Amino acid sequence: MRATGSLLAALLAVTLAGCALKSPPPRDELAKQALPNLQVPEKWAEPAAAGAAAGEPWLATFRDAQLATLVREALANNPDLQVAAARVEQAAGFVKVAGATLYPQVSLLARGGGTLSGDSSGLEGVGVFANWEIDLWGRVRAGREAASTQYSSAALDAEFARQSLAALVAKSWFLATEARLQKANAEEMVASMARQLAFAQDRLRVGSGDQNDVTLARASLAGYRDSARNLEYAYRQSLRALESLAGRYPAAALEAPPQLAAMPGPVPAGMPAELLERRPDLVAAERRVAAAFYRVEEAKAARLPRIALTAAGTSISSELFVLKERDNPIWSAGASLTAPLFLGGQLQAQVEIRTAEQKQAVAEYGRVGARAFGEVESALSAGFALEDREEILKEAVAENARALEFANQRYRVGAGDLRAVQQQSLALSAARTALLRVQAERLVQRVNLHLALGGSFEEKQ
Repeated sequence: MRATGSLLAALLAVTLAGCALKSPPPRDELAKQALPNLQVPEKWAEPAAAGAAAGEPWLATFRDAQLATLVREALANNPDLQVAAARVEQAAGFVKVAGATLYPQVSLLARGGGTLSGDSSGLEGVGVFANWEIDLWGRVRAGREAASTQYSSAALDAEFARQSLAALVAKSWFLATEARLQKANAEEMVASMARQLAFAQDRLRVGSGDQNDVTLARASLAGYRDSARNLEYAYRQSLRALESLAGRYPAAALEAPPQLAAMPGPVPAGMPAELLERRPDLVAAERRVAAAFYRVEEAKAARLPRIALTAAGTSISSELFVLKERDNPIWSAGASLTAPLFLGGQLQAQVEIRTAEQKQAVAEYGRVGARAFGEVESALSAGFALEDREEILKEAVAENARALEFANQRYRVGAGDLRAVQQQSLALSAARTALLRVQAERLVQRVNLHLALGGSFEEKQ
């Protein structure tokens, strides 16, 4: 008994001083492995505002209460987001399962009398059994750390899904507003063409016009009516997309605002190196590398012997058999060792599989990182290009409006024909359409920039 106690004490001491787990590669080393040809500069290649990145919640910068309400509704009801939340709960359960064997496992076994023949009863008893695997090589701890980092990754993926959904709602809102304005522009051109048709008919009636002008005006009116109907369809489809994001029935009952939101001020973009620790999807990819690292360590430790401490207490009685006299209940304690001798290379194959998974996770981290840097630079570049284009198109709209006014005056006094008026009307419509497209795209790219930088859309609690 004394020898058994000494053995248990020695095993416990070995357990407490067991092998410490290795740590996954730090972020700097991981970045070098995943992106060996990418040198992160001290500042962005495209001009960017100085200061810490994305400090202010970006949704509030658009000053649109209806948009903020729609984002909250989507966060509460979007089915895709509910799937992501369920995955986080699932990952939390895996953490509990993986860490459970770090603690003693206790079971209860009870047996009733039963019958052998007639009314005679057999054995009766109850037993409590405990088993505790000594995690000498860190196999169980590595599994728990893998599950824990996988849970962290799932939580970060869910957070990025929330940010992506908020960004998608905002962009869809701006595009729906643009569709409404484009529809209004087309309807204005329909009204203008209708006035030109009426004027051409009046000229024909008084003898100063011809049938060709009337036919040309009717053809142009039909073309603009078709454009207006198509834009009406596009507007209703954009509303349906928004309602689907919010979990509503897509009835196109939502109404977009009559004008685009004002462009907020510049966004402080911070330093490129900060992106690796700020964007949730990048940090999630880093956590997946850590999880894969611990899975490799778990597979390696599985090749080594397993040691477990066991203890039991039983009480047995019988009305049929005469049991040998002894203490009742009976207590016992011991230890067991299980070592794999030959499994056909299965354990080594598991190490190789886990190692390949780790390489895949590193490569995925590099892919996400390269995409993230590209998204920031693209959004910055698009923002500046669209700002310049907006000023150019504003001038184009103003000049085309003046040219149309001159063409109308020339037609009324007989110095010009209807074809010149229609051509100028088409040029003005095209300029207005392009201007609305650029203004909406500026807002969309601003949202893309916030999302690319990893900035939050909501107030910190």
